[in-house]
Amino acid sequence: MPIPPASETASREIAAPPERVWPLVTDLPRMGEWSPENTGGTWERGASGPGLGARFKGTNANGKKRWSTDVKVVTFDPPRSFEFDVTALGVRVARWSYAIEPIGGGCRVTETWTDQRGWLARTLGGPVSGVRERASHNREGMAKTLAGLAAAAES
Repeated sequence: MPIPPASETASREIAAPPERVWPLVTDLPRMGEWSPENTGGTWERGASGPGLGARFKGTNANGKKRWSTDVKVVTFDPPRSFEFDVTALGVRVARWSYAIEPIGGGCRVTETWTDQRGWLARTLGGPVSGVRERASHNREGMAKTLAGLAAAAES
């Protein structure tokens, strides 16, 4: 029987309007400024920025471990919803989602990670990334990412 995918969600209120937060959330090359694991990357296959179907090569690090991923934007609904699927070596890894909801003079950003790895990718993921327990690791990382994003948007 297949194991249902793990999912983690974190939210943060940001004292900036969605229109200021949106370009930060969707600027994947800058994500490394806020994320404790992602170090940035480059748009690929003719993409020069975010958009539905855009491709991105992400770079990641955890201590001395380094790896890259392939990203495809699957939802692009400015300034509300942004999602992308992550693969590595052609194998599904995860879906990352960002929902931006206006509240008062600012917004609430909700980041969600959904594990899409099969058994083999889960087994090999730990040695490649140095992370044995991906769900709790990502939960902590999302809180740090959203804190960094808030600092950038509120400055």
